[in-house]
Amino acid sequence: MEEYLKASEVIDWQHLEVVELAKQIASGHQTSTAIAKACFEWVRDEIHHSVDYQMNPVTCRASDVLKYKTGYCYAKSHLLAALLRANRIPTGFCYQRLSIDDKGAPYSLHGFNAIYLPELGWYRVDARGNKEGVNAQFSPPQEQLAFEIQFPQEADFHAILSEPLRIVVEALQAQATWDGMLQNLPDISLESAKDYGLVMDSEQVPVS
Repeated sequence: MEEYLKASEVIDWQHLEVVELAKQIASGHQTSTAIAKACFEWVRDEIHHSVDYQMNPVTCRASDVLKYKTGYCYAKSHLLAALLRANRIPTGFCYQRLSIDDKGAPYSLHGFNAIYLPELGWYRVDARGNKEGVNAQFSPPQEQLAFEIQFPQEADFHAILSEPLRIVVEALQAQATWDGMLQNLPDISLESAKDYGLVMDSEQVPVS
């Protein structure tokens, strides 16, 4: 589990403001599951999704997501991981491949998290932010993500990565504005998914 607790350039959970917020959110909660839920709901509700709110800049590093209070789904997953890891709760990264406009092609990756809960094991949550048609919740053991698979070329990858995909990080770092990012969302084909450590087999164990 140490891989899922590490600090990195992107998941900079040792940043002072991240640590302080992690402690603040955890205050008053007695179990890791309660802390995880509180962290999830804070990121889901308090960090504005870049497209929903048309907000700049495009953020990537967890501390920057917190600083600017905005981020794409990927960036929000980076902050949630940082807050949870700061509370010593193992957290990984998950991805889906989804239709951008719910009509089929074009497609892009969608990012969210998996949290290790002592009484349950890995539990996936999506903090992208709720809106009409999106109602992601923390209600273990039931999983309630933001999106469901609708088209043949969409995919729900079951790998739980210890670090965000490099293709996602590079995409975020290459853009400055929310609309610029919207035109350059990261994507991988189903055929190349395994090259990125992503598989659709639900029996796949977490990989680093």
